[in-house]
Amino acid sequence: MTDLNAFIDELPKAELHVHIEGTLEPELMFALAERNGIALPYGSVEELRAAYSFKNLQEFLDLYYQGAQVLITRQDFYDLTMAYLKRAHADRVLHTEIFFDPQTHTERGIAFETVFEGITAALSDAAHELGLTSELILCFLRHLSEDDAIATYEMALPHRDRIAGFGLDSSEKGHPPAKFERIFTRVRADGFKVVAHAGEEGPPEYVRDALDLLKVDRIDHGNRALEDAALVERLAREAMPLTVCPLSNLSLAVVTDLADHPLRRMLDAGLVATLNSDDPAYFGGYVNQNYKATQSALSLTKDELALLARNSLTASFASPERKAELLGTLDSYLART
Repeated sequence: MTDLNAFIDELPKAELHVHIEGTLEPELMFALAERNGIALPYGSVEELRAAYSFKNLQEFLDLYYQGAQVLITRQDFYDLTMAYLKRAHADRVLHTEIFFDPQTHTERGIAFETVFEGITAALSDAAHELGLTSELILCFLRHLSEDDAIATYEMALPHRDRIAGFGLDSSEKGHPPAKFERIFTRVRADGFKVVAHAGEEGPPEYVRDALDLLKVDRIDHGNRALEDAALVERLAREAMPLTVCPLSNLSLAVVTDLADHPLRRMLDAGLVATLNSDDPAYFGGYVNQNYKATQSALSLTKDELALLARNSLTASFASPERKAELLGTLDSYLART
């Protein structure tokens, strides 16, 4: 176990499923609240952290959106993003693909540019200072209307050269992929990559609709696809990447025990699974903690851990040149261990 933990610590990897707003640690939330003169309904960092206990996705989202209220200025978004990037770098993440939710902020009067410029400035600095490359994925909030998503897309287009793709997140139940078919048709036609949360709490049909209607390049989560044998066969045949988030699933009661997590069955079925942290400040684990906890619960082998890391690199939206460099770094590490 200790040897495998040390192996994970230095294992070159990418993270493909992390919401930047979900990396807001309680300490930073309090610091930003003080900076911006915002009163939080918690007396201390400890009291706030104690509230990070969720029965389901909606309970988490309620606190997530409340926490985002402290993000006001460009510097706030820079500080949030840089704190995550330094943490990811410490976990030997060489490339990350970050989700951000502009509607969470524009709905409360924060300009799109304030959000975007703060995040992208940190991404640029991390590339120069840490060698950590990144792509940015704008997610539409599925509990809002498709028209709202279209308006957000229009805000984003002037910055298209710094956005790799578009996704779909927030409350899954009752908000099927079909609700956003028009905007994703447009996004694809404009040459962007497409991802979507599907099969976290929603049924296998949502995974199938994400494939057929949204024509995604990756499925975020995908757990409940395992309930449909034909769908599993299709995901394997099409080598469709799944960005799996075990500690998130445990925190939100998608699974009640990591020993029952479907990752083992995903690997056995030949699915292109990757490990990610989702909203690590709220779910108690950044990417290496997800690797370690899942390894322990499912008795993953060194080869399986290496496969998960390789999947994360091959499933990334990095340029072909950067992807080859990343894979070379992984191969060199594996040859030494």
